[in-house]
Formats: sequence, C-alpha cells, structure tokens
Amino acid sequence: MLNQKDLLTLKEKEKIDHYVVLNKVEVKITKTGKEYLSLEISDKSGKLSGNKWDINDSFHEEASVGDVAKVTGTLEFYRDTPQAKIDSIRLLNDDEPYSREDFLRSSERNLDEMKNELKERIKLITNEHLKALLVKIFTPDNYNKYIKVPAGKAWHHSYISGLLEHTLEIIRICDLMSDIHSEINRDLLVCGAMLHDFGKIEELSVEKAFDYTDRGKLVGHIVIAAMHIEEAAKKIKDFPDELKDQLVHLVLSHQGKLEFASPVVPKTLEAIVLYQADELSAKTNAYKNAIYSPENKNNDWTKFLPLAGTALYIPEEKENDNFKETLF
Repeated sequence: MLNQKDLLTLKEKEKIDHYVVLNKVEVKITKTGKEYLSLEISDKSGKLSGNKWDINDSFHEEASVGDVAKVTGTLEFYRDTPQAKIDSIRLLNDDEPYSREDFLRSSERNLDEMKNELKERIKLITNEHLKALLVKIFTPDNYNKYIKVPAGKAWHHSYISGLLEHTLEIIRICDLMSDIHSEINRDLLVCGAMLHDFGKIEELSVEKAFDYTDRGKLVGHIVIAAMHIEEAAKKIKDFPDELKDQLVHLVLSHQGKLEFASPVVPKTLEAIVLYQADELSAKTNAYKNAIYSPENKNNDWTKFLPLAGTALYIPEEKENDNFKETLF
C-alpha cells in the first residue's frame, strides 16, 4: 500500500510528491505559442487537472493513459478549482512495485456482505425459468467480473464493486415497490435489476484505469446484456418466449428514453419501476459524491456539474444543539 496523502485533501500551496495514474496526457500550446503538457492525474480520492509548463524530455511520447507515474509539484487554485502545477513527472522504474488497488477507489460497503446479499436475493426468486437463467448467465468467470467492475466510468458508483453496490440498491427499491403494488411481477423485476447493467462486465475495463473497452464502445452494455439473456434462454428447455421478451425489454428500456441510449422506452409496469429505481440509485450516488467530495471543503456549492445541469448546494454539517424540539 502507498503511504501518501490523498490528492483531493491537499491544501493550497501544499507540495505534491505522489504516485498517480495518468488519465490524460496532451501537448497544448499557450497564447504565446509555447508548448506545455496538460495532464489529468488521479488516486483513490479522485482526479486532478495539472499543467507542466516546460516540456524538456520525451515523457509525453512515452506515457499512455492508465500508466502510473511519479509527480512532484504544488497544489494551486484556478477559478476556485484545485489543480497541480507540475515540476517533474516520470514513469515508474521496474524496481518500484505497486498495486492497481492503490489507485482505484473501492466501494465502502463490505464486499463479502454484498456478495451474500446478492446470493440470498437470488434464492428468493421462485420462478424456476428465471432462476435457471441467472445460473446460466452468472458463470464463475462472469460473476467474478460482475462483483468487481464499477457501474460507470465517472458519474455514479464509479469505483471497484460499484456495479454490485448499485444493483443491490436497485433491488431494494424494486422490492419496496413490489410490496406497495402487488400487481408487479417481483421475480421478473428483480431479475431485470440484476441483469440491467450486466453488460458492463464487458463494456468497462479496470485493468489500468476505468475505461471503455473496444467491445463496449462498439456494442454497448445494453445490447451486450440482451445478447446474454437471449443466449442463455436458448439453453433452457421450454423457456417462455413472452417471459424472455419481457426480461429483455427491461434491459433495453432501463435508461428510460431514446435520447439516453435506450433502444425502447419502458412499456411495462416492471420496466417503468426499474427505470426509476435505476435513476434514483444512480443520481443519489452521483450527487452525494459530488457534494461530499474533498475538493468542496469550505465551499457552499459544488462547481457546475454538466451531467446534473447545475451546481449543488453543500449543507452545513453542524447540528444546532439549541433546537431539540420533538414531535412527542
């Protein structure tokens, strides 16, 4: 494990002397026509933009996104945003061992606890066709990828085991709605929740940094998941076509709108519940991470978030001990 301070906890003018992952390496030109190096670096705490104003070596020609590098410099603020003024940067030597887990954030939930929760929820499915389908899809190799990958590259649950955490949140929401509305096909809905983002085991890579695979870019996680369902259903004797089509529909429509990359919009009761549950889990996680990011310390608002379409308010954490009125 690396013994270094988290990047996003550094204060203004504090020295940077860190091992980091490279998320971006670009050569740009200043207004005066001088070349400089524009970078994005990261550790477990998050990402930080930075510039190296003097290009005096071949680092930019040798480095690639996902590489680990040693950086020295100073933390500065530009328009209220922290950034690194980089003095030196180099790729690691062969005698500098490291683990990818030193740089990639992981879910704060206990992994064994989440794995047990998923297994117990699968046991509760009473429809034998759906249970058999899950067994076919969750092969040991697929399962090991499923419990490790993030749910997204940057916006929500973007950390190791993020997909599993996100899925379990959605299942709880779906169970609650099934308790409220008895007309919902609980088994179908929960199975759809488990498989809605299943394609991300092939869409996202965690080998170097969180990034999209070629297959992910060409096919996408929605279609990948639908293909897995189709293939698995063919191997199960007398799997009902209508049940398969409804499950595939849950996957295809879970992003809600055509402009959000869903091939179809939700057209069943279970599909609209899954879409809203997915939205609730994803946006709650994304907003929470944005609000409580270390870079927002001492701020009342976050920076403008393009995916949210707004800046977010940061509430005070202090509790007013003088106000203890109760209802009873």
